Amino acid sequence: MNTIKTDLASWGSELEKFHLPRWEALPDFNLYMDQVIQLIDQYLSQVIQPEKHTLLTPSMVNNYVKLGLIPAPQKKRYTRKHVAFLIAITMLKQILTIPEIKDGIIFQGKTSGIQEAYNIFCQEQEQAIYRIGAHAQSQSYNESTETVVEFIAVRAATSAFAMKMLAEKTIALETTYLKEAPHE
Repeated sequence: MNTIKTDLASWGSELEKFHLPRWEALPDFNLYMDQVIQLIDQYLSQVIQPEKHTLLTPSMVNNYVKLGLIPAPQKKRYTRKHVAFLIAITMLKQILTIPEIKDGIIFQGKTSGIQEAYNIFCQEQEQAIYRIGAHAQSQSYNESTETVVEFIAVRAATSAFAMKMLAEKTIALETTYLKEAPHE
C-alpha cells in the first residue's frame, strides 16, 4: 500500500509542472494539420495518455469542422484560434459530449470572447490539475472558491477532467499493486 501512496505522491508532484499556453503564447502563424496535431500532443500528453485516449487525429479535426465546433481552415492552414479550440475540445471530450462542448464554446465565446474564454479555461484547468496533484500528495491546496456564474460550467468541467485523471491514475496503481501483491 505504501507503494501506491508513494507513486501517487510522485505523480502529483509532476502535475505541478503542467501548464497550458495562454492565447498570447499560441503560435501566431499558420500551421498545417500535422503540425497542429503534433502541437496538441505536446501540450496535452502529460495529462492525457495517448496510449489510453487518442488525443487528436486528422479525422477528428475534419469532423469538428463539419460539426461547426471549429472554423474551417484557410487553404489547409490552421491559426492560433484553431489550436485554442482544439486544446479545449481535446480535453473536454474526455468528460463531455460533443454537443455539450459545442454549446459551451458558443456560450463562452458570446459572453467573454474567444481569447478571454480560452485563457479562463486554461487557468481553471491548471487549477483543477494542481488541486488533484496536491490531493495525490496528501496536501491541501488553497485557491479562490468564488466562481462567476458565466464560468460555473467551465470550473465544473475542468474539475471533472482532473478528478477523472486522479481516478484513472489511482486505479492503474491499484491494479499494478494487485498484480504484484502475493496471492492469499
